[in-house]
Formats: sequence, C-alpha cells, structure tokens
Amino acid sequence: MSLRIFNVLGREKQVFKPINEGRVNMYVCGPTVYDYSHLGHAKTYVSFDVVVRYLRHLGYDVLYVQNLTDVGHLLETGEDRILRKAQQLQAKPMQIVEQYVRAYFEDMDALNVQRPDISPRASGHIPEQIEMIQTLLDTGHAYEVNGSVYFDVTSDEDYGKLSNRRIEEQEEGTRESVRSEKRNGGDFALWKKAEPEHILRWNSPWGEGFPGWHIECSAMSKKYLGETFDIHGGGIDNIYPHNENEIAQSECANEAPMANYWMLVGSLTVDSVKMSKSLGNFVRIKDALETYRPEVIRMHAISAHYSNPLDYSDKSIDDLSKAWGRLNDAVQLTRHQMNQASDSDEGNGFVERLEKARADFTEVMDDDFNTPGAIAIMQDLTRDVNTLLNGDVAVGLPVLKEIADTYKVLGGDILGILPDVTAEATTGGNAEREGKLIEMLIDMRARARVDKNYAESDRIRDELAGLGVVLEDRSDGTIWKVES
Repeated sequence: MSLRIFNVLGREKQVFKPINEGRVNMYVCGPTVYDYSHLGHAKTYVSFDVVVRYLRHLGYDVLYVQNLTDVGHLLETGEDRILRKAQQLQAKPMQIVEQYVRAYFEDMDALNVQRPDISPRASGHIPEQIEMIQTLLDTGHAYEVNGSVYFDVTSDEDYGKLSNRRIEEQEEGTRESVRSEKRNGGDFALWKKAEPEHILRWNSPWGEGFPGWHIECSAMSKKYLGETFDIHGGGIDNIYPHNENEIAQSECANEAPMANYWMLVGSLTVDSVKMSKSLGNFVRIKDALETYRPEVIRMHAISAHYSNPLDYSDKSIDDLSKAWGRLNDAVQLTRHQMNQASDSDEGNGFVERLEKARADFTEVMDDDFNTPGAIAIMQDLTRDVNTLLNGDVAVGLPVLKEIADTYKVLGGDILGILPDVTAEATTGGNAEREGKLIEMLIDMRARARVDKNYAESDRIRDELAGLGVVLEDRSDGTIWKVES
C-alpha cells in the first residue's frame, strides 16, 4: 500500500505523490518564542518529527523547514507577545527570543525530536516579507492605510477554502481598534505601522513598522522551498486565521498553489479544554521531564492519531509510563541475552514473526501515519518476544540481533521512543561497555551470595538500584533492566 495522507485542504485521504520524485519539501509552523514550551507543543512537534522520520525511512530526501516567530504575533489587545514579555521582565526583546529559542530546542532535544534542517526567524527575513507585500499591493490584493498594509480578503475568490469559513464570518472577533482602517472586517495586516513606543521596527516603503504574523510563513516557505512545496504542517487551532491567511497571500502573490498537502495536528486538551498559556491550564515540558522519562512524554504525544485531540491527565501518562516500561523491558532483556548468546540457530522460526510485525507496522504508518496502530503492533510483538526469551530454549544470537534491529527501526528510528540496544545510553556512556560493567557487578554479587556475604550482595543490588538498574533473580540467573 502506498503512503496516504489526510489532506485538510481536500478533506480526504490522498495517495502521497511528491512534486519531485524521491524528495519531500516540508514546512511546519513553529513556536512563537516568548515563553517556555508546554506539552501541547510536544504533541505537535513530536508528531511532525515522526512524519519526517517515517518519510526518511521510506527513502525520501526530506528538507524540513520550521520557522521561529520572533516578531508580529499579536495578542487580542494588539500588543506583540514578545514585546509584552520583554516589558514584564525588563529585558530587551531579543534577549527574550534567545532565552526561549534555547529553551525550546533543549526541550525538543530531550524529547528526541530531530532538529529541522532550517529554522528561519521572522526578524531575519524582513526584506522577503516586504517584497511579497509589495507584490500583493501591485496586483491589487492589498492596500495601504496610514503606514499599515492590509490584505483584501474580497480580492481572493478562494478565501476560506482551508477552514471553510465564509468572508462574512471573518467579521467576528475583529478588534474595533483596527476595524476603522480596514475596508472589510476580515482583512488582515501584512505590515503594521510602528507606534513611537514600539521597539521592534524596520524601514519599509510605507514607513517604519513591523510585519504581520502570517506573512512570515509565506515569505520564508517560498524562500527555502519554492512557490509550491509538498507538505505544510501546523496545529489545528491555527487553521484560522493563520493558515487560511498564509494560503491567501501566498497564492495571490505567487499565482500558484502554496502546498499540495496540508496536515494539521489536533490539540492537547485538559478536561476537554485546549491546553494553552492564555488559559493557564498548561504543563511545561521542563516540568513534566522532572517527573516522567522523555520517552514516556514522547510516547504520550503520539498515543493518539496526530489529527485527533488528546486529553492529558496524570493517569493517562502514568498508564503510558507502564506501557513504555514493558516495551523497554523487552529491549533490555534482548540486550542481556545478546551478551550471553551463542551463534546457534535456535529461535529461527521467530524471524517470520518479526517480518510480519514490520509489514504490519508499515501498513498502519502508510495509512496517514497511524502511530497508535504502530504502538499497538509493537506491544503485540513484545508479548511474543517475552514468551520466546523467557522460554526454556536459549535463543541464538542471529535471532536476538533480528529482534534488536526490529525494535531499533520501528521503536527507535521511526517512533523515537526506544533506545537502540547497541547505542549510546542516555547517561552519555557507551551502552555495550555499560552492560559489561553491570554484568561484572552481577557476577560479583553472585559470588558474594555463594560466600554467604549477604550484606555485600545487598549493597551491590542497592547501589545498582540507586543508578536506576533493577536486578531480577530468576531460576536461570539474574537479569537486569533500566528502571522506567
């Protein structure tokens, strides 16, 4: 089955056909960097990370662009979010930007989110935005009033095609302070005149000012991906006005489709209400990382289909923690047995089971990146792996390597939720060396028990437990795992 993507623009699943064979150009709306990221951001950017990972797994050369909004994203009061934060902290606006850009990438790194190929900032692309605004003015899609420039929504007969909103509906929520400048209530700012107290300001043909929020994505996606690119991603909460306005200004300026596939991520909710800073019902990623493993937070983010809402609660993430622990235990058990296995062909019949898991995994991921289905397949596989490895017959090294590789590809390379059996440990050490050291301590403990030196045996067990390594004494010896 070919990869199919639910295209929000067409409201149907469509077979994915890139513009250029073997290559995918993808743009995702990034964060406004005025505060710390919360778990809602984790859901969005982990979801798109899995999309990029899977496309690369399929062999595509992916160019992934994700912007950073550092100017122009206004509150309902008309204040720039970053300027208001700078005033609150008595700091320079770019101090605020740098602080939260670094924090954002620290959070994403912790969640094993691979960095975009390009992370352009709005403030670094003012000339491109001015050029596109001028094009819209020249073609009659925009107009200038008192140093500000607005897009005329009535000039675009397709306006509203993404969100299915009629132009008359754009009147709702329009701020009275700017209504008088506009020809139509739904018109939106491409460029805003900077009042004397406004710190972020640039020269333009219309006087000193700053760009509107929406124009940055249109200008930067064109610069790095061209007038038409393959996939545009974002959050469903930004379908209107942000994404709708992106399409309008891009397609009117370029006279070409903006993106062929539109993918929008459902919101993370708390008691069915969207998690957001403005409502105060958010959990910062940094705070969540103090309680939960990053792999568990990541697994929670993709435990629902990317396009669906996901409700957050302590219970939901606790349940995921246990589920992840079972997957990780199987990885650790595989690693343990690999350290002791011979090159026998015992267990060769299990290779067919692994091939089925890979095929099933591909089938569900080809169906619009169905990560809940992919996780379920891994959980089913893990039950069978545990049955095999806990059986009476010692499994040969070739089969153990196949098991390890399956976990690495499906759970590690694609979903990003499991450690590689032979990869570097999260502590920064070498996993193979670390495993041998643990095995050596287990041997020392076994000798202490033979000598009836139970105090020393308990000390070794407790010291390892303090490092997050749990020992389990079984009839065939002692196995160990990293505590989840």
